Amino acid sequence: MSDDFHAAVTGLGLVTPAGIGVDESWRRICKGESTAAYDEELEGMPVDFTCRVPGFDADKLLGRRTAWRLDRYVHLALVAAREAVADADLDPEEWDGSRVGVVMGNALGGIGTFERQHNTMLAEGTGRMSSMLIPMMGVNMVAGYIAIDCGAQGPNLVTTTACASATTAIGTARDLLRTGRCDIVIAGGTEAGLTRPVLAGFTRMGALSGRVDDPRTASRPFDADRDGFVAAEGAGILVLERVEHAEARGARIRARVSGYGASADAHHATAPDPTGAGVSAAIGAALADAGLGPSDVDHVNAHGTSTPLNDAVEAKVLRRMFGDKPAVTSVKGVTGHSLGAAGAIEAACAVLSIEQNMVPPTANLDSQDNSVDVDVVRDKPRRMPVNAATSNSFGFGGQNAVLVLTAA
Repeated sequence: MSDDFHAAVTGLGLVTPAGIGVDESWRRICKGESTAAYDEELEGMPVDFTCRVPGFDADKLLGRRTAWRLDRYVHLALVAAREAVADADLDPEEWDGSRVGVVMGNALGGIGTFERQHNTMLAEGTGRMSSMLIPMMGVNMVAGYIAIDCGAQGPNLVTTTACASATTAIGTARDLLRTGRCDIVIAGGTEAGLTRPVLAGFTRMGALSGRVDDPRTASRPFDADRDGFVAAEGAGILVLERVEHAEARGARIRARVSGYGASADAHHATAPDPTGAGVSAAIGAALADAGLGPSDVDHVNAHGTSTPLNDAVEAKVLRRMFGDKPAVTSVKGVTGHSLGAAGAIEAACAVLSIEQNMVPPTANLDSQDNSVDVDVVRDKPRRMPVNAATSNSFGFGGQNAVLVLTAA
């Protein structure tokens, strides 16, 4: 039963393969332009393409003194967090830091740093390894570094639920606001795991698209010819506040996080439960938390990874629960799949859809799978009223997390 608690979304920050910043990312997502491309760091591998953030210069964006001691996954998050805090019109010099929390989602931590330092150890010995290895690679460190950057002294943690990590983080952040532990929470997700071992592992699993001859068309959620996801990196941040706190300072409330639901398939390490029972439970819990019914939902920002099994199960559940009303999209056709960051990027997109009454298209959807019996937006953005949306995330381990976002 809902207690009618809403978290105000007052700031957004994005660093994605579609661009650095909310405006640039959203513009390309709405155009439906794929970002997948050949990746020179994967030269010689069976799958040699990814979705990387273009033109990201950490030294320029963060300052060399800050950037040198941080892994890329923290670089991406700090840039997004600074944008989100500025967008919320908050000044860390003026807030009560003890009332500001940070909850971030991440799956792999500083895997790039770990790989480089492991190679150094093998080639040159332990004496040549960096003393910064541990603080650079730790999964928890991104939340710590964001807090250091802006003086957030409240609860500080990282959630790790694979590809649902960022959605879990936003739901957890809302709970901190609901209980009164915080007035403001910087919440979201980040990932920078495009290393050779990680990509080799996904390739061996058969999880990645093998369209090496045409990477731009490789990520094709809900398409009949989908054959796997395209690995990506990125970061998304939402600044959440208690509504009364936001209103008292005259903040612009962009949207509200009104519901959160989570569940476990308890079925398989990497494959979704074909019945979709866990996904249904998470969606149902999120709707109940928001005090809404399925007919109230206008838009679904789907997990939509472009893998054969995931898309089929998700579509089946959406049809069973919502019928054909909501306009469904997956931004992963443009951005690829950024694992622990994906849920925050997609939640931010849901906020923008609510604000602008516009649902972006699903890129590369040329021939919708006959088993996908839902209204998937394709070809161009769809202008329509969006008062309530769900943002779905499902991860390895059968971990499911769903947000309900509503108009301010």
